[in-house]
Amino acid sequence: MISNSNIEHRRMPLSSVHANTWFCVCVMVSAMEEFQVIVHTLPAPTSGTYSILRLTLIGSEGGETPPISVNAGANQHHLLPGSACVVRVWSEVALGRVVLVRLRLEARTGFPDLDWHCRGVEVRRLCDRQEEGTGLQHQGVEHFPCSRWLRSVDGDVELRNGDMCLLNSETVQTLKDHRLKDLHTKQQHIRWRTFAEGVPHCVDMTSLKELGPNLSYTRQSPGINLQYLRGFDERAESWSSFTELETMFSHNGSQNTVAKYVQAHWAEDWFFGYQCLNGCNPLMVRQTRLLPPNLSINSDILCPFLPDGSSLEQELERGSIFLLDYEMLEGVPANVINGKQQFLAAPLVLLHLNQEEELKPIAIQLQQAPGPQNPVFLPSDPGPDWLLAKTWVRCSDFQCHQLSSHFLRTHLLGEVCCTATLRQLPEVHPLHQLLMPHIKTTLQINIQARASLLAANGVFDKAIGCGLEALPVLLSRATERLRYRSLCVPDDLADRGIHTLKHCYYAHDALRVWTALHRFVSGWVDVYYLGNQDVEQDSELQSWITEIYTHGFLQLPHSGCPQSFQTKPELSQFVTMVIYCCSALHAAVNFSQVDFDLWMPNCPASMTHPPPQTKGMLTEDEILSILPDVNSTCNLLITLFLLSQPAADYNVVIVGGKSGNKVSEHEDRCRALV
Repeated sequence: MISNSNIEHRRMPLSSVHANTWFCVCVMVSAMEEFQVIVHTLPAPTSGTYSILRLTLIGSEGGETPPISVNAGANQHHLLPGSACVVRVWSEVALGRVVLVRLRLEARTGFPDLDWHCRGVEVRRLCDRQEEGTGLQHQGVEHFPCSRWLRSVDGDVELRNGDMCLLNSETVQTLKDHRLKDLHTKQQHIRWRTFAEGVPHCVDMTSLKELGPNLSYTRQSPGINLQYLRGFDERAESWSSFTELETMFSHNGSQNTVAKYVQAHWAEDWFFGYQCLNGCNPLMVRQTRLLPPNLSINSDILCPFLPDGSSLEQELERGSIFLLDYEMLEGVPANVINGKQQFLAAPLVLLHLNQEEELKPIAIQLQQAPGPQNPVFLPSDPGPDWLLAKTWVRCSDFQCHQLSSHFLRTHLLGEVCCTATLRQLPEVHPLHQLLMPHIKTTLQINIQARASLLAANGVFDKAIGCGLEALPVLLSRATERLRYRSLCVPDDLADRGIHTLKHCYYAHDALRVWTALHRFVSGWVDVYYLGNQDVEQDSELQSWITEIYTHGFLQLPHSGCPQSFQTKPELSQFVTMVIYCCSALHAAVNFSQVDFDLWMPNCPASMTHPPPQTKGMLTEDEILSILPDVNSTCNLLITLFLLSQPAADYNVVIVGGKSGNKVSEHEDRCRALV
């Protein structure tokens, strides 16, 4: 490297220097390129580091500068939060265009080895002024964004400029090589493993330390008062009365207007149907034109609950009969809580959409196989029998909601898509940049869930009817039944026949959000894929969908998941589905849990007695002895409070306005689909 004295030397008059010496210096200087480099540190308080940063510029022609120290030796800079360290870099070889910046963090002797959060690097090429005089002028600035943590254990980290492009658009071999090298490195670090047989695979990590600082985050919670739910651990017994349960509810739900509304109306038939459409699990109910063959009813039995002059056959033909079928729970082993055997049911429920557009249950069979010990419960049965039958359905819905609608469809599939994105789409790929803000957090959340909620002594073990033994069984059944169409909102709502229901607010808002997402995604795809041929020829994209089909949908052809992409519309729909499931759908099935579950009888997580086999033998007070114990109730609510609270920096988009229906307060909250 030539020192500054050499640069000054070239400005001396010819008479003062021997001609040969002058010629040699000119040759050396003419081959030299000079750059101004600015290294930016994120402003966050903990972003700085004591460690030494070494920097190398890599050019499009394959040459590179020797590594220089940004904050040691002659450069007395400090990598402080918000700092911008300016250094000069010289190259004795022609670099061409600077295409990569290599950074290496090295621990400084005697100081803590702290991680450093680099915001990015700017590179300015300096050249001689064309006009008279001396000095240097700036040419164009190249920006190399980083926005991630660097650690000394990472070794060399190479940044490229922020221009997104497809592999086929790369024109510089150095960048092609870097692209492949980056993916290979990530594939060595981020691997697949089997979570449970027949269940989408997960990332092969068991701790956040393995995940690293760039894929983990600190959640800023707004703070939750759990004081009135603690201290019940020793009460492994049923609630003594509804009055006692109401006391606990009042201390924890006094500020929750939706939960208070649920408490007031949970036993009413119209509200049972409302929850099927707009509760925290709006994914189960569907229109039916045929009665399930294993549902032991006929038109005469149901005639009293249908409009005057109509019949079951006519109502089926009109499309006003709806079905809840929890067959995936059939034969699933139930948990043991507080040393007591718990019980599960696999109900079939018929609902009728009346002339007031209210969806009401008209028949409930609690097990799949018909028989004398599996009666069909009707609205005309004694009040306690009918209420208990609906409560059993709500318990079954809780199991399917938690593991199928919530964990499988949003968490597990989100993790699959995130892992495949990290392994197959380099950061410069436009779909990597589009997807990662929506799926990045699934890795940390799921790693923590597998280590706590879904582990021994976690909430599934201690408070939920489908405990740890049933968990893989139910998840594998839900995976086997999963269809790609059911993940795409327009197809799902149309297939289930709920897209035109006046009071199905989930359907209305889900369609609005899906339409907005799809419009944006389609525009994004149009920018980078000029035609269908570009989609077919994107090898990184094809590897990405192959991994998702293999590790997410387990190569099940009946799932309908694409195995490759041939057209832009196919790609746009799939990407929209991923974003929707990991944002809006998760908001719908997660953030409303406390609203509907705080009044425990509305959505019990377990039942301590088997489903009833007869009618007319029950009082309403006896229902409490069948519901979860005091300690398991409170432990579950603690978990739901923690899961249902958005982070302090959570942003919501309100879609639409109040509808003026009976539960407009809840509608307004559920409209906050992100």
